[in-house]
Amino acid sequence: MSDTPPDRLSLDPRSPHFDAELLKRGVGIRFNGSEKTNVEEYSVSEGWIRVAAGRSRDRFGNPMTVKLKGTVEPYYEDAGASGSEDAGTAGQEDQ
Repeated sequence: MSDTPPDRLSLDPRSPHFDAELLKRGVGIRFNGSEKTNVEEYSVSEGWIRVAAGRSRDRFGNPMTVKLKGTVEPYYEDAGASGSEDAGTAGQEDQ
């Protein structure tokens, strides 16, 4: 597997950009410098993310989304988690 996330990824299984294996690995999104946890879909090359618009749903029960444009930086969460776990256990040993 590559260490760089794909250019476009979606959480919707009906989308052609859905990839269950990558989602199991964990993909995080940094949008305009801040972490986003409610991203439904993103595109790095086009510079947008889709986020849920509150708790509203469409007539099929799917979340209503809003497209936000800006700088999109995807990353794998498991790569960052392994480094932070080591740092967290080292701090606990000192105490």
